[in-house]
Amino acid sequence: MPAAGLGTRFLPTTKAVPKELLPVVDTPGIEHVAAEAAEAGASRLVIVTSPGKEAVADYFAPQPELEATLAERGKDALLAKVRRAPALLAVETATQAEALGLGHAVGCAEPNLRPEDEAVAVLLPDDLVLPTGVLARMAQVRAEKGGTVLCAFDIPKEQISAYGVFDVEDTGDEDVKKVNGMVEKPPADQAPSTYAAAGRYLLDRAIFDALKRITPGAGGELQLTDAIALLITEGHPVHVVVHRGGRHDLGNPGGFLRAAVDFALDDPDYGPSLLEWLRARISR
Repeated sequence: MPAAGLGTRFLPTTKAVPKELLPVVDTPGIEHVAAEAAEAGASRLVIVTSPGKEAVADYFAPQPELEATLAERGKDALLAKVRRAPALLAVETATQAEALGLGHAVGCAEPNLRPEDEAVAVLLPDDLVLPTGVLARMAQVRAEKGGTVLCAFDIPKEQISAYGVFDVEDTGDEDVKKVNGMVEKPPADQAPSTYAAAGRYLLDRAIFDALKRITPGAGGELQLTDAIALLITEGHPVHVVVHRGGRHDLGNPGGFLRAAVDFALDDPDYGPSLLEWLRARISR
């Protein structure tokens, strides 16, 4: 899980608080994504951080003193919340010393892999993919077809120029497409499809060799999509699973606020009063 960025769109808050720990209601987005990984069967999580962002990994560590205090005071519901994240996965870290792109961040995690690790899931903590379950479906497709499997959304054509877009061909499954190439932010009339990349990747271990053989792209960064495109040219099978659900982008304040409102409306404690307030506020 890449979490080394500066969070510039959330300044000045991110001078002191990592963006990944900002709460969606009362739970950081990174915990939601970690829970998704655990639900899909993952047991280990490598968080790629940068110097000064140790708090992101610390969030997943037990807090014995806090837990003892909550237990003494009979705060059982809060105690369960505090214990939730440490129980999800075994967390370790890798360090990205410089912000050199998503591809570079993924490459920083290679030393954390074990010999038996044939693939690695990369989940962007800025993306909440709803409902959960797409990662398990991606694993199923990889078991059937091998190679690398990515998540895609079917985007209205007039919006497609804001995304990385897949050049695809059909398979026997409407929601599984074979990928022949990728184009970054094409004009709408030149886009090869309406299937856009989302923040979920199930990458064959071959990706680490490809990352060593690509050159920096825009902004001097190593792009993960460039490494995937290289593998495609070499005959490596790549497929996408089209997710028909929803998504929240936590990478900017506007998207973050929409996610917070969406989650709060579904919360039995906060939802009813929030809905009442929103109706009154909108009427004004």
